[in-house]
Order: sequence, then structure tokens, then C-alpha cells
Amino acid sequence: MRISLVEKETAPDTVRRVYEGLEHAGRPVGNFYKVLAHKPDALRSFLQLFNAVMADGTLPLKLKELAYLRTSIINGCAY
Repeated sequence: MRISLVEKETAPDTVRRVYEGLEHAGRPVGNFYKVLAHKPDALRSFLQLFNAVMADGTLPLKLKELAYLRTSIINGCAY
């Protein structure tokens, strides 16, 4: 089974606004977001969590990104 991606051109207005917000912030709209866009509430919730985790805090951003990458590798995420 293949899950389709919700592209900006075919996205509902709520999702399109989220995509535009990401683009405005200089962040790419990756395929992960395009899959989550099938459930706009899940997409918005994930982005809130992601932004909170990656916000300024005790750990430097570079270390957070390395932890994110290492977790993907450990879980066999080829993407």
C-alpha cells in the first residue's frame, strides 16, 4: 500500500496555510508533512510538538538535530 502525498496545489485551505507558514519560516514542506496533511489536526499537533522540542533550551540545536538523526538511523528510517 502506498500513501499519497497532499501537495500544496490540492491541499485544503487549512493545510495550505500550514504549508505557507513553513515556507515563510524558510522550512521545506517535506514528504512527512505531506503525509500528515491527510489529518490536518495531526499535522498541526506534530508541528507544535516539533517546534517546542526544537526551541531554545538547555541543549544546543545542533545536538537536538543529531539526536533526531540518530533516532531515525536506529529505527531504520531510510528517509
